[in-house]
Amino acid sequence: MLPFPPTTTLSRRAVPLAVVTAAALAATVGLTGGAAHGQEPEAPEQIVNGGFDDGHAPWWGTPNLTLDSSSGQLCADVPAGTVNPWDAIIGQDNIPLVAGETYEFRFFGSASPARVGKALIQLPVDPYTQYLAANPELSVSGNDYRYTFTSPVDLPNAQVAFQIGGSATAWTICLDNVSLRGGAEPEQYVPDTGPRVRVNQVGYLPKGPKNATVVTEATTALPWQLKDRNGKVVRHGRTKPRGVDASSGQNVHTVEFGSYTRSGTGYTLVADGETSRPFDIGSDFYEKLRTDALKFYYTQRSGVEIRDDLRPGYGRPAGHVGVAPNQGDTEVPCQPGVCDYTLDVSGGWYDAGDHGKYVVNGGISVHQLMSEYERSWLARTGEPWKLWDRTLNLPESGNKVPDILDEARWQQEFMLKMQVPAGEELAGMAHHKIHDESWTGLPLLPHLDDKRRELHPPSTAATLNLAATAAQAARVYRPYDRHFAARNLAAAKRAWAAAKANPEIYASPNDANGGGPYDDSDVTDEFYWAAVELFITTGEKEFRDFLLASPHHTGDIFTAGGMYWGGTAALGRLALATLPNKLPRHERDKVRASVVKGADGYLATLKAHPYGIPYAPANNQFDWGSNSGIINNAIVIATAFDITGKDKYRDGVLETMDYIFGRNALNQSYVTGYGEVASKNQHSRWYARQLNPDLPNPPVGTLAGGPNSAIQDPVAQQKLQGCVAQFCYIDDIESWATNELTINWNAPLSWIAAFIADQDNGDARGRLF
Repeated sequence: MLPFPPTTTLSRRAVPLAVVTAAALAATVGLTGGAAHGQEPEAPEQIVNGGFDDGHAPWWGTPNLTLDSSSGQLCADVPAGTVNPWDAIIGQDNIPLVAGETYEFRFFGSASPARVGKALIQLPVDPYTQYLAANPELSVSGNDYRYTFTSPVDLPNAQVAFQIGGSATAWTICLDNVSLRGGAEPEQYVPDTGPRVRVNQVGYLPKGPKNATVVTEATTALPWQLKDRNGKVVRHGRTKPRGVDASSGQNVHTVEFGSYTRSGTGYTLVADGETSRPFDIGSDFYEKLRTDALKFYYTQRSGVEIRDDLRPGYGRPAGHVGVAPNQGDTEVPCQPGVCDYTLDVSGGWYDAGDHGKYVVNGGISVHQLMSEYERSWLARTGEPWKLWDRTLNLPESGNKVPDILDEARWQQEFMLKMQVPAGEELAGMAHHKIHDESWTGLPLLPHLDDKRRELHPPSTAATLNLAATAAQAARVYRPYDRHFAARNLAAAKRAWAAAKANPEIYASPNDANGGGPYDDSDVTDEFYWAAVELFITTGEKEFRDFLLASPHHTGDIFTAGGMYWGGTAALGRLALATLPNKLPRHERDKVRASVVKGADGYLATLKAHPYGIPYAPANNQFDWGSNSGIINNAIVIATAFDITGKDKYRDGVLETMDYIFGRNALNQSYVTGYGEVASKNQHSRWYARQLNPDLPNPPVGTLAGGPNSAIQDPVAQQKLQGCVAQFCYIDDIESWATNELTINWNAPLSWIAAFIADQDNGDARGRLF
């Protein structure tokens, strides 16, 4: 999700299946092959009959498995049609663990056909706390696997479990030489960061800025060379030492080669004996990203079949439409004691890597898509035809409505359905969220989710999100569907009145079973944003007076962490600054000046940062979803360019994206399919190739959340303890704290990609709207 302020306690997601403490997984790492660490004497074996030389007792299997050890290995035919990993298990109980002891867990495993399994050492009863969780890639020929972990508890009855369910087709697993011994040395995870010269691996605009970072022990300037694809030196110079970067702990130099403007592919930068990963100089890649980032939303749709002819490799049946075993979203009851009615809340986008749908997170997401469309019409460099009908290859393409609005409407229709009906208590309010009654595991396609779906209590925050987005939709859709526009405006006004009557109904921070709580006890920013949107659309005095009186209208709202679902005041300020409205000119000028001032602050941060990012959170603690915070800060800078036409703001946006595409401490792109080394295993239940080779990786153009200093998930806690800011990230599907995908992270990515694509070669001229 969007970043939490550094002072905010965790309120995003519970751990699927189990609550895992940081101490529990402080030193776990998985490797294949290799011998055990030499120990004198060797620690005692904890596994009974791990070699299967005399049957397979005391190993057990779930009732759908028949265990066979006649070959000297323990084998089982796993039936087709299981849904969850725990639907088929081979295990052994009563394994003693000692607190503080580091254990080595080893086994041989094979699969026919090849499969990804799940190996666990855990508490054998609810909440099934996992002390080791690994996902071995089992091959037909078989491999030896070795892992270490440190136990946080004294436990006489831990369980070893191989979870092997979740496959639509049958397969066979064989295990041998299963071993667990104490006395192991904890192993440290060291990310492969590649060459020490860090560049934007996707590319630079010909007439835009071109910056790189060199990680080096040198403290004086070094020579650098820019080489074309044939190895010819086309530019050279000397680095600028920048000292130790606090966000990475690295001593770094920067390189500036913006004077070179020739387009081409396969460029490299050489400095301090290192050669960067290749990159291009051109502009087509941002045009492609504009559409790729938006195409992400179609495969996130709930309640409809995803057509493989429209997204090859991503086709799937409709999720949550009430077809067994799925519970469906067409007649959803409330949580017990919340209400006595049901609602049809089908449709909308799945929020992230799970099957939940949330009004507050959906609100900022659909808003930014509609804002991208509005900017394309109003900004001097805007290109609305690039977002027109047939640009996204949707089922609705060909209806003479811009495809971006067709996609946004899928979510906005869901937002409208979440409003409490007339005649009910709290009529006009919006339910906060809808999701499963408890967490599901990975992987799990939406149509196979068999858990009960529930509406959660209405909240003031959700109601104001509905008011804001519905007011925006009322003006955006008016040229294409006047009835839908009028329906949105009526809903927006009902929501506004309901929120005014119930200004302090907050989502509970404890409502986190099966979905994130998204709790927010300060909704003054949502009130401001909703008033702004209603004022822009209607011009009515009530909304003008409210927004002018709000402390967010003149306060310092452009914070280090950027806009997010719990901090929406900046959305209102940007809208007032850029969209036609009835504010007096002198008031409008003040709003625009405040946006430019905010952008200047972000630019100052960028210039001071050795990696060139407009992001410097308090105490160097990177937030959850830091990448989206960084891009949202770039949106403020981009808006300042649209207001002033000054090149420094456009250049600041371009340099920001260098970080996203590889000019960072990990030397990797955070967008799937963009860059030589890019994120590809974002946390998701259906883009889950890392766990099931029958499933795809996330679509091209999907943004990973990025470094998160709090590392709340087990995998991050296993491998990233003690990480410094930029290093608090791992491209693993199980790392939901650092590597999740979400609708509100791709929305700013799409917005900023469209802005940059509109800049031609980096020399387009901006001006006031």
